[in-house]
Order: sequence, then C-alpha cells, then structure tokens
Amino acid sequence: MEPTRGLPDDIVRAAPKVLLHDHLDGGLRPATIVQLAAESGHALPESDPEALATWFAQAADSGSLERYLETFAHTVGVMQSASALTRVARECVEDLAADGVVYAEIRYAPELHVDGGLELEEVVAAIQQGFEEGMAAAGERIVVRHLLTAMRQAARAREIADLAIEWRDRGVVGFDIAGPEAGYPPTRFIDAFEFLQRENYHFTIHAGEGFGLPSIWEAVQWCGADRLGHGVRIVDDIKVGEDGSAELGRLASYVRDKRIPLEMCPSSNVQTGAAPSLGEHPIKLLASLRFRVTVNTDNRLMSRTSLSQEFGLLSETFGYGLREMEWLTVNAMKSAFIPYDERYRMITETIKPWYAERMDGS
Repeated sequence: MEPTRGLPDDIVRAAPKVLLHDHLDGGLRPATIVQLAAESGHALPESDPEALATWFAQAADSGSLERYLETFAHTVGVMQSASALTRVARECVEDLAADGVVYAEIRYAPELHVDGGLELEEVVAAIQQGFEEGMAAAGERIVVRHLLTAMRQAARAREIADLAIEWRDRGVVGFDIAGPEAGYPPTRFIDAFEFLQRENYHFTIHAGEGFGLPSIWEAVQWCGADRLGHGVRIVDDIKVGEDGSAELGRLASYVRDKRIPLEMCPSSNVQTGAAPSLGEHPIKLLASLRFRVTVNTDNRLMSRTSLSQEFGLLSETFGYGLREMEWLTVNAMKSAFIPYDERYRMITETIKPWYAERMDGS
C-alpha cells in the first residue's frame, strides 16, 4: 500500500473511526482522577490535573512494559466504586465520540475493581450504565461494547470468561488477557479459551508486545485467538531483502493468510519498547504486505493520544492519506466482535460513504 498524501487535523478528526484496543483504566481524564482521588483518599503523585497528566506521560515513556504498567496503580486505585466506574465509562464514550469514533470496544479487568467491595457482576453493570449514558449523551453517534480482560499474573481467567458469557447479550462482546507476557504464556489459561470456543465466543489475546514469536504462536495455534493485541513482533518472522522484497516465515504467513487482525497501537508500542520508533514501526511494512492491520490507542492517558492523533502521526510519518485511513478503518470494522450484519451496515452506511464523498475526483 503506497502512501498518498498527508491529512489535515480537522479531516482526521471528522473521519468516522473504529477503535478495537483501548483500556478503560488507561483513558481517564486527569481532572477526573484528581476528583475521584480526593473523594476516595487515594494518594497521587501530583494534585494538579495538568501536572498529573505530565507525570503519567513521563512515567509511561520509559521503553519498559513493566514500568508502563505501574502507572495503572493510580487509575485503577480511583476506580473502586460503582459511581466512579460509571463516571469513567461515561466520560470515555464522550471523549471517543468527540474524536469521531463511531464504534469502540473498550477493555478492562473486572478483577482489578473489587478492592472497594464490589462484586465482579457489579463492576460490569456500573460500566455498562456509564456506556449507555455516554452513548445517549452523544446522540447515539457512537456504539461502545465491552471486552472483559483477565490478568495474566492472576488466576481468575475462567471466572472472567464465565462472566463474559453471562453478559454476552448485554454489552459484552469478547474476552481478553493482558499483563506481563514474559513468564505468563497464554496457554496458562487454555481452559478458559477452550470454554469460550465451545460457547462460540470471541476473544483477543495480548501477544507479541512484551514478548516475541512464541507468545504469538501460542495465542494463535494453541489458544485460537480471533485477534492479536498488538502483535508487533510478528515482524520477527519476516525477512526483508536489500531490494525491499519480503519473505514471510510460516507463522507470519499463517497470520496473514487467516486474516488474523493485529490491534496495533503505534504510540504505545514505542513507549513500551515494542517498536524502536514511530518511523521504524512495523505497521508500514505489515500494511504494505496486506496483513489485517488496525490502528488503536491502547491507553490514551499514558500516551497523551487519541485515535485521531494516531492516524495523524501515521499520516505525518508515512504520508498516509484518506485511502490508507479508510483501508485501516474498514479493517478494524471487519474485525469487530459484533455480528456480521451490524459490521456490514456500519461499513456501507457510515464509513465508506464518508470517504467516497471526499475522495471523488481526487
């Protein structure tokens, strides 16, 4: 896929966008964290919202996934009551709608929000209420669904999988595992994945971010992942010659041939060291080889980003224009965990008409 031209910020923001990889506890407004911390007594490193935003960005910009994950102690710390969860979920939807996102799957780990006495079911219910309030406030311009995440370093994956199935027709559309990859392979949770497959359910797995090809191989071949969270290290199975030709290894070929979506998060991938720099991010190579690449935010607070900003950075770095942005957006919508007819309707009625109108004659 050859780049065409750069894109103005206002065009990028106005374009209908699809977000598949965004953590609820990684996208709080700094002012909200300050207010919720004051109400709950949670100690913060900074009490001024702008100073706190800077602290998060600097702490996350370390090149270490483990250090990056430490910042969540403060966001999760203020998300321990039903009212806080509802507020955070509502504001998440409002912020995404203002950024031109028309469909989003927001993920979070229910097990991280029970320290204040909530049950797992109550966590999901509070967040669903916030999503509904946010969608209503946005005039139904955005559809938001949940992905329930189990933490790799814990042992509650099957319990969270059961919870996801219980909520499958009430806003939850999929399951995920997250947390440190090294030492916690996805096969630790094989019983949860086999259960979900028997239930005809969708799941994604964080793989190929903090660890390499073995993590991706296990996620795909042992666990049967529908999508790969990040999947950046699949590039390790691709040899690029001096003439620019690419030779795909067995695993890379399989991932491409099976159209397994890669939930790539450019800014976050650079922050965690999964990619050396934005200019060297493998998204350009993978897109040119027609992998099912999607663009995502991961953690909007820690990366001080938005989906519009991620597309803007790709446009600035690689020269991507509307044609590339449409292709990446349609990739994401095709890969969503909602029913086919809903995906098809959004592609044909919301996404493609917007781009067609602006690319006619170009």
